[in-house]
Amino acid sequence: MQNTKLLLTSFTFVGLLALAGCSFPGVYKIDIQQGNVVTQDMIDQLRPGMTRRQVRFIMGNPLLTDTFHADRWDYLYSLQPGGGERQQERVSVIFNGNDQLVSLSGDFMPGVSRDEALLGKDTGTAPVPAPAQQSEQPKSEVPAKPGSLLDKIQKDVDGVETVPVPSPQPLDTSPQ
Repeated sequence: MQNTKLLLTSFTFVGLLALAGCSFPGVYKIDIQQGNVVTQDMIDQLRPGMTRRQVRFIMGNPLLTDTFHADRWDYLYSLQPGGGERQQERVSVIFNGNDQLVSLSGDFMPGVSRDEALLGKDTGTAPVPAPAQQSEQPKSEVPAKPGSLLDKIQKDVDGVETVPVPSPQPLDTSPQ
């Protein structure tokens, strides 16, 4: 009897110790983020010839500045979801001797969204057809009275000249 009680107590104690070393499912593990968050919108704002101050305004302070390569800034970002695999993104910005932006390399490329980079140019989404027009008749517009405020606004709108917006040229898009 005494022997059975001692054996039962020791098995219970060993079982509790083994259970204490186990991780229970459902235990919350935090997401670990480190570095600079870089988005495609930030990369799209960069232009060749920008100064270091302009790049710092858009991208923030670089995570790494190499003392041996003062013309290169590195932006690193890593995310490890709780219990998941670590993901890392890297962007290097390179300047010339005049402190002007020359090129960039890394996981982001100018003018290419993440979806296009992963899936190719055709994302496979077909345009959604417009719903069928109901049989509403548009209200007929009454012309504005000459000299009224509405007439002046309409003349101002009609007199506006359109100015073409220059499309940005991507930076060095050659993969390195």
